[in-house]
Amino acid sequence: MTIEARKIRLIMHLRKSGVVDTAVLSALERIPREAFLPSSFHDQAYEDMALPIGLGQTISQPLVVALMTQELRVGDRLKVLEIGTGSGYQTAVLSKLARRVYTIERHRPLLKAAEAVLEQLRIRNVTTRCADGTRGWPEQAPFDRVIVTAAAQGEVPKDLTDQLAVGGVLVIPVAVDRRDQRVVRVTRTPDGLEREELWPVRFVPLIPEPPDSPGGRAE
Repeated sequence: MTIEARKIRLIMHLRKSGVVDTAVLSALERIPREAFLPSSFHDQAYEDMALPIGLGQTISQPLVVALMTQELRVGDRLKVLEIGTGSGYQTAVLSKLARRVYTIERHRPLLKAAEAVLEQLRIRNVTTRCADGTRGWPEQAPFDRVIVTAAAQGEVPKDLTDQLAVGGVLVIPVAVDRRDQRVVRVTRTPDGLEREELWPVRFVPLIPEPPDSPGGRAE
């Protein structure tokens, strides 16, 4: 089966699994997932599964990427903050939907690799930073949308909700205990924050401070 045929099969699977936003489906169809994977996993690029990318991290399952992006409700005039660049795949999908994407990764080698792929794909509306994602990006706040691709432990980081614009939406996995993680959507209203629990997931934990910059930010 050709890459194109595998991609079409995956898109059909996503539609059947509840991804109804045509802009999100189009974005996933336009992004070559294999570009964000080690060559040994290229043949699995369009299977609906998470795959390793090094340093104990993974590229997320396409269905999870699609559903979380759909819940984010991104528009082409919006500014998005992504916490957890990883391979850059989710970043690339967001770049096709948003005006501007700001993305933070704590592992510098992963960030450098993601930057190289984004450059190769000529994706120009992304700004990157190696830093502690739990602190957000206050210099660029407020954000219309925030998405986190690692699980917060118990509570949504206050720095992230503080950086939401009024009307802004944050989508984040939250770990209730060691076994139970759920995607949560937080919306900032003029009166405060509204929180909705969506569905169970499994993500690596959201950890403060970059590993190569103990106690502070790495720029």
